[in-house]
Amino acid sequence: MRKLTFTALFLLTTISFAQWAKAPLKIPSQRDPNLYRADIDAQKEITQTINEAGKESKRVLLVFGAAWCGDCYALDYGFHQPRVAPLLNDNFKVVHVNVGRFDTNLDLVKKYHVDLEKGIPSLAVLNPKGGVLYATAEFERARVMTEEDLITFLNAWKPPPQK
Repeated sequence: MRKLTFTALFLLTTISFAQWAKAPLKIPSQRDPNLYRADIDAQKEITQTINEAGKESKRVLLVFGAAWCGDCYALDYGFHQPRVAPLLNDNFKVVHVNVGRFDTNLDLVKKYHVDLEKGIPSLAVLNPKGGVLYATAEFERARVMTEEDLITFLNAWKPPPQK
């Protein structure tokens, strides 16, 4: 009887975890009004972050988005989840770049090879010297993505282990 109870409890726990891991990211009801600030000099912030990343042997993750974008907030929500945040914080420095209504910081969009036509949020991964390693708009539907999707992406683009 104990073995049967233990097995049933184990299966329930495993199924619950599997469903939780596949749950889509949420658009939080409370949005951070400072996430995509219009009054920030984005290039200055990127330059400063690249300098910090170089000292810490981290990569830079540029997140191009806007305050009106629900998927941008869903992605940020995902970044703060307990299974994602340590991976992100240990390997990346993040800069949120405001694109307004696709009319702001367009010089940075071009510089970092971001394709806004596919939507936002769009991401660019930079090496610690500021070189573009990868740019993608695959997060434009972040609300249907999962923590596993974020973990897979971050693991693929985190810096190689130090020798």
